[in-house]
Amino acid sequence: MYVCLCKGVTDKQIRKAVDEGARSIRDLRQQFGVGSQCGKCTCCARDVLHEALHARADVVHVYVPSPQGTLEVDIAY
Repeated sequence: MYVCLCKGVTDKQIRKAVDEGARSIRDLRQQFGVGSQCGKCTCCARDVLHEALHARADVVHVYVPSPQGTLEVDIAY
């Protein structure tokens, strides 16, 4: 499925990028330009990124409490 229509980026490309080391929306923006045009794809791209990260055995998903609310952090080891 297409995640970013402006740049023509699919969920498969995002999953492959995670397999190759992408760990953040910033990484996806640098590699594909995701979210740099109209920005409507950012939420969907973040969801696909998190799903792909959670599927990996070498990435741990941690919830960190903060004064602004709970932060979600993915840590690769």
